[in-house]
Amino acid sequence: MDEDGEAPLLPPPPVPAAPSPRRRRSRLFLAPSIRGTALESPIMVTEVVAPRTKKRRTEADRREEPDGIESLPPQDLQPLPPAMGALRLHPESTSHRQEPPPDTGGGQGEHVDRISSLPDVILGEIISLLPTEDGVRTQTLASRWRHLWLSSPLNLDHKSMPPDREAQAGIISRILAAHPGPVRRFSVPRLDGLYHLDATVDAWLRSPALDCLQELEINDRATALRRSLPASAFRFTTTLRVFTMSGCHLLDETVETFQFHQLRQLSLYDVRISEVALHGIISRCPVLEYFLLNGSFGFRCLRINSPSLKSVAISSACSGELIIEDAPLLQRLLQLQPRCVLNVSVISAPKVETLGCLGYDSNLLFGTSVIQKSCAFSFTTVVSSVKILAICLYSLNLDMVINLMRCFPCLEKLYILVPHGKVSRNFLSGKHRDLIRCNNLWRRKHHDLIRCFDIRLKKDVLKNYRGIKAQVNFASFFVLNAKMLELMRFEISKHNDNEVFIAEQHRLLQLENRASRGAQFYFTTGRRCHRYLNGCYLDHIMHVSDLSITDPFECVH
Repeated sequence: MDEDGEAPLLPPPPVPAAPSPRRRRSRLFLAPSIRGTALESPIMVTEVVAPRTKKRRTEADRREEPDGIESLPPQDLQPLPPAMGALRLHPESTSHRQEPPPDTGGGQGEHVDRISSLPDVILGEIISLLPTEDGVRTQTLASRWRHLWLSSPLNLDHKSMPPDREAQAGIISRILAAHPGPVRRFSVPRLDGLYHLDATVDAWLRSPALDCLQELEINDRATALRRSLPASAFRFTTTLRVFTMSGCHLLDETVETFQFHQLRQLSLYDVRISEVALHGIISRCPVLEYFLLNGSFGFRCLRINSPSLKSVAISSACSGELIIEDAPLLQRLLQLQPRCVLNVSVISAPKVETLGCLGYDSNLLFGTSVIQKSCAFSFTTVVSSVKILAICLYSLNLDMVINLMRCFPCLEKLYILVPHGKVSRNFLSGKHRDLIRCNNLWRRKHHDLIRCFDIRLKKDVLKNYRGIKAQVNFASFFVLNAKMLELMRFEISKHNDNEVFIAEQHRLLQLENRASRGAQFYFTTGRRCHRYLNGCYLDHIMHVSDLSITDPFECVH
């Protein structure tokens, strides 16, 4: 029994255990209205997760697994993962089967197979979400499960297979021969120059099991030649909803056959494509909602005219131009590599709410407002639709950020990324050298502005915060003047993750005099962006489906 009268979950070990791994540490300042007492010192919140104890396998658990799939020999399959070990049942022996007893509601249910009591339709959906080989192995659980894999939508992903390319090709061929379909998702493996398998890939794509294919991923990045895709990859005109192409060459004549009436998500990664072909693809996808263009080349300008697009993310290996001519439903406009020089012109996009990450040297023309190198150069009209903004700065500059907030008066979330170390002046242009000299003194300079300017910020995040004088002056402006502020997060280095530094920042920032009494202030050692010059602010966006996130800048550390 502990001090609260509760029994511990596990008995104490006979010898001192090694310290359990700790999660990310964060420190939190709460408003007095929340805690009910005066805030005098920072509170450290630490979460500790104790590792679960593992049970030893009995001799019965070590029995040899039966061959439950005739079309796939045992040498092509890996052992069941530990999480499925408790469900191992011999499909040929009824004496080992565990039929689910009626649920009386009073038992513990620890050894009851409740999953098998679900309807076949639900079990089939569960199997279709498993990795490919795990889905195949469900046939060995019990006779009840043997027919489910063959009748479930197939998720055919090479990533869960052995790394050998020849072995992957053999497994895929046997699965397509054994499974009647439909195949929901097919990820074609990178064949590393195995050109003798080109006919095999074409045969896979022409398999009747793929007639209702919804998601297709083709990866050929291992070859420097960037071969064109086979014509069979474009036969899913009425069913395909997600299409990812990597490391290939899209010819103009190939794009002429590009007609996908149901395609909603399109990703081009490291693809060679001409400007004419790129515009042709977008025009031939009438319901396209999410478009990811990452590291592709062969074009200079991308023009967006789409009545359905909701999110666009672009990362070009060189400088380029993005023109949003007409996108009535566009909500998120993302630049994945802020270090690249990208000139963005938004002519008509009335619903854009999320914008960024505005790069160090990028230019943005939003209606009649011109923003050059992350500072508002001139604006005759304001953009009231933008609520989430992310910018990259060589140094925190309050005048620059105030101009941006005046351009986007309804801004609610602001993310600012600065270098984690001192930037060499030789690396910067003359204009940027002047910007980093700013000490952000604001009390006299912006005295009149404070009385008439309505700051609507609810969330402010400063990445790579070091607590130097100019940064303290910058942050204190929002602490003492943002009356609607709900959360402000300072992402610091591990070197500054100590109570002395945080207590000193609490004093310098004057948190006890904050304008918003309910605001919370976090000091956290979140993920630091070491490669800021290459732009890694949005490197957690790995798939086109990530573009559906409302706030893509709030990545999970």
